[in-house]
Amino acid sequence: MIETQQKLIQIGSSQGVTLSKKVIAALGAQHGDMLKIRVERVTQPPQHDDLLQDYNAFLEAYGQTLKNLADR
Repeated sequence: MIETQQKLIQIGSSQGVTLSKKVIAALGAQHGDMLKIRVERVTQPPQHDDLLQDYNAFLEAYGQTLKNLADR
C-alpha cells in the first residue's frame, strides 16, 4: 500500500485527483488496471519535513554562493 496526499483538482466538468508516475511505478500499475482507493479528507496541510530538510541542506551548502551571485 502506498499513502499519498493529493489536492482535489478540476478535471473537465468534474473534480478528481491524479497519481504521479512515481506512485504508479511503485504500485506496478499500468493503464487499465483496477486500483482500490481509500479516501479521507485531510484537515491539516501536508507536512513537508523532507523537503524542508533538503532546502536547509541546499541553503547551507550553496547559500553564500547564491548571495554572491545576487550581489553581482
